[in-house]
Amino acid sequence: MNTIENKTVAEVVAENIKTAHVFKKHGIDFCCGGGVTIEKACEKKQLDYQKIKSELVQVDSAPKAYDYNSWNLDFLIDHIINIHHTYVEESIPLILQYSNRVAHVHGHHYSEVVQINKLFIEVANELSAHLKKEELILFPYIKKLLQLQKEKTRPSTPSFGTVNNPIQMMETEHESAGDTFKIIAQLTNNYTPPEGACNTFKALYAKLDEFEQDLHQHIHLENNILHPKAIQLEKTFQ
Repeated sequence: MNTIENKTVAEVVAENIKTAHVFKKHGIDFCCGGGVTIEKACEKKQLDYQKIKSELVQVDSAPKAYDYNSWNLDFLIDHIINIHHTYVEESIPLILQYSNRVAHVHGHHYSEVVQINKLFIEVANELSAHLKKEELILFPYIKKLLQLQKEKTRPSTPSFGTVNNPIQMMETEHESAGDTFKIIAQLTNNYTPPEGACNTFKALYAKLDEFEQDLHQHIHLENNILHPKAIQLEKTFQ
């Protein structure tokens, strides 16, 4: 991103729509009231300008490439929770604010945004429950197997029988979330806002696009790395 010194909120958002999410999180109006400098907007909201500036600069930071397949399973689980679960939990309220607003203001002219709003509410509720099942049932069991392997102790049979059962449930739910986002992508014309769309409209589509990309990475780590290795780990005790 080019330097943000002396730029207005609206100018920064115009250069990179993803910065809108930072402003939204901190309650800074980037749409109709975006004609003030970031420093002035921070003063008005009694926010730390340097902190906001740092968050805006980080928006463009490219993610590092990691060799996930080489990681220990407990470390991979912690990464999934700290990075992907946290991302989902923080992004859902933001997307719902955008989506509810856009559906209310623009739904009469763009009927697809009403359907997008309904679909996202559904998938958000499903994902929230999904994450809890992983954090309370599947992940602790995998970590327990890792600990017992170190101790050379046999595990007792879990209430769900075998790790395959919660894994199959999780992967079915992954497929459902992925299918919903395929529909959302079609409805948004691959997250392309209509010409003349307001900044909130653009921010909604940009955030949905980002959310889907994160979801794909999240599902890849579980379906293709964590789950097969967890199944093999359990087999070592047989």
